[in-house]
Amino acid sequence: MSNTTTEALDMRVHVPIERHKRLIQLFKELPVGEHFVFINDHDPIPLFYEFRTIFGDVVGWEYLNRGGRDWKMKVTRTEASQGREFTDISTLLDLRKADEKEWKQIVFHRYGMMEEGDVMELISAVQPKEIHGIFVRKFEGKHSWIYKKQDPEEYVVHIKKESKSGLGDDGYSIVDTFDLRPYPPTERHEMFYKGFADIKPGEAFEFINDHDPIPLYYQMEAQSKDPFKWEYIEKGPEKWKVRVIKTK
Repeated sequence: MSNTTTEALDMRVHVPIERHKRLIQLFKELPVGEHFVFINDHDPIPLFYEFRTIFGDVVGWEYLNRGGRDWKMKVTRTEASQGREFTDISTLLDLRKADEKEWKQIVFHRYGMMEEGDVMELISAVQPKEIHGIFVRKFEGKHSWIYKKQDPEEYVVHIKKESKSGLGDDGYSIVDTFDLRPYPPTERHEMFYKGFADIKPGEAFEFINDHDPIPLYYQMEAQSKDPFKWEYIEKGPEKWKVRVIKTK
């Protein structure tokens, strides 16, 4: 790979978890001083923190384009580093390297990609009480939370996904259906949240997406004050259809 201009890798053709796997492996093999460029359909900032957590402060991260479906990033390896090899965990996030305002986005975006049985390791300088509280409220019985270390300036937590989101319920009125695929990610999120805000308890809407929108489900679980159900009607690979029910 050359350290001059490289052809951009279009990650939009892959599902989110595959994007992370491919790019992490690519950076692992990247020589010092060289770079790659990739295109994503949303701001990949959670991936930046995952890179820094795994490889250390050796990640050059430059936005070449922002917004819409064409977020273009240049990623450079600035120094050599060993990188952490995973054995008993699936992913690692060091929140000490991130702004606390971004913790929820980073954690639940990545948690949404995890499979049943996967383990996420979180490291923080303070006890992550808000994150823990969300897991307790929203994912009771669906995860385990184990402190591996509790020192005054270093907390290490292992979060295991015990089960996938439950599906299935009948007797709800479907009041709207819309296709998100023609729209950029920022507009998709606005349409989704508006669709949810517009329905009443006992009503539902259905939407179509071009990849599994499970990270959005976990963002809703973390942030929504209204209870809801999430049902897959159709599961990929090119068309994903989901029914969202505002429960009573």
